[in-house]
Amino acid sequence: MSLVYLVASGDLRLSANQVCWPAQLALETLLLKAVESFGFEVRRAHSFQPEKQHGFIDSQRYGMDVFREIPAGAPVIVAEAVWQYSHHVLAGLYHHDGPILTAANWSGQWPGLVGMLNLNASLTKAGVAYSTIWSKDFTDEYSRAGLEQWLHGKRIRHDASHVKRLAAQTVSGVAGETGHEVAAGLLRDKAILGVFDEGCMGMYNAIIPDELLHPMGIFKERLSQSALYAAMRVIPAEEAQAVRDWLGQKGMKFETGPDGAIHLTEEQILDQCRMYIAALRIADQFGCAAIGIQYQQGLKDLAPASDLVEGLLNNVDRPPVRHASEDRVLYEGECLPHFNEVDECAGVDALVTNRVWRKLQLDPETTLHDIRFGEEWQGQFVWVFEISGAVPPQHLVGGYQGATSERQPPMYFPLGGGTLKGISKPGEIVWSRVYVEDGRLKADMGRGTVLDLPREEVNRRWQLTTPQWPIMNVVLHGVTRDQMMGRHKSNHVQVAYTKDGATATTALMAKAAAFHQLGIEVYLCGVEQNASSAAI
Repeated sequence: MSLVYLVASGDLRLSANQVCWPAQLALETLLLKAVESFGFEVRRAHSFQPEKQHGFIDSQRYGMDVFREIPAGAPVIVAEAVWQYSHHVLAGLYHHDGPILTAANWSGQWPGLVGMLNLNASLTKAGVAYSTIWSKDFTDEYSRAGLEQWLHGKRIRHDASHVKRLAAQTVSGVAGETGHEVAAGLLRDKAILGVFDEGCMGMYNAIIPDELLHPMGIFKERLSQSALYAAMRVIPAEEAQAVRDWLGQKGMKFETGPDGAIHLTEEQILDQCRMYIAALRIADQFGCAAIGIQYQQGLKDLAPASDLVEGLLNNVDRPPVRHASEDRVLYEGECLPHFNEVDECAGVDALVTNRVWRKLQLDPETTLHDIRFGEEWQGQFVWVFEISGAVPPQHLVGGYQGATSERQPPMYFPLGGGTLKGISKPGEIVWSRVYVEDGRLKADMGRGTVLDLPREEVNRRWQLTTPQWPIMNVVLHGVTRDQMMGRHKSNHVQVAYTKDGATATTALMAKAAAFHQLGIEVYLCGVEQNASSAAI
């Protein structure tokens, strides 16, 4: 009987690994049964650790040690039911000579789909060959056919007929002119991404090498989160309270309680207000056009979550912050685009999106979401996009009045802090993803429609995922569930609203033209190239 090895990459945080372990065990049980049904034996390459109460690879060193004991040419399955830190297993997979399969459960719970997509993107950037598959229980025809194919030594090939490379020379009219102007402006004037603690979440796919950034006129200012924390500590109480009062006057609600270990407290909110002020001042000090805070490691042990801060930064209408010693409001009348989790690919995307949308006189608010989950609803597949709170109020039904801040889950966020939660408003969006493959920057782009689902259905989807986080229920045009999963090179997807379908096509093509002009290979997903410009 042929032998297959199984590994499971987990979180760095003990609490998360312990809470999520039962879901991982359930996935592995189903996957083991499926593999054995084809006559193969599965051997777990690392054991359950009683002292930790989980069986995940939870550090890079442990991952290296595990892979040292796996035969070089053996088939390896990386099974994921959770968010995971890709660098825990990347070193082992990078040097492994045998076939690799990444597999996730089709569930929004912790979630494995997000973890698997991040690992897939990291392997893509590293140039490591792999196959990938997903399923609710690995009894469906699609996953079983793929699994059988891989077990017998073949790569799993997913349908990519929805993808067409951009023929950028044909982009004309308003779209072509706008894209050219934005790219020329970046190359002429340059822009700085403020990067707080690059790579500390293990997202190898989210790091763009400097030599790929610089030709676009984009440069990094590498900043320390310790500096952000230090700046927070000297913000006067009255300044933090002014931000809090401004949000209250706008109608934003905060669900607070007495116990900071499990509730959102006023003290946590005020610390988040301090972080908001400090982030703007540091960004201004270094001349940053966009910033990214990598809260989950480092800052998580010092301060409440950064997500409320991130959502506010991404919004044009936000609490005013003045320079500490000069009489001016920082980034007045503008977003300061924030790329969640220091995903530099999203940072480049947010920067270009902001400038293209402003040229087209569209609302420039943009954000990234996790591709979290999805299900059929009334005959169409509706994705659940979620992120931990970095969504601008402009994207939400009711704006600030439709926004609620709830305490982040304790297993991820020990010192609390609130989200910027709400339901994404119905409308037309452009989605995109910049990624690194074959040593080059590439971008996939498409269109989508955000639906106004019944509140009962939205709540049901929230309960299947993380109910504290903002949600977007979206249909992607011309792209099926499995096409998206098989192609997408990240756990993240960038989204921005437009006025209507015609405007969305123009905005998409303008951004595509800007990307191309900057040297990024552009692929249109599910939409035909439209060389003519639509009315704005």
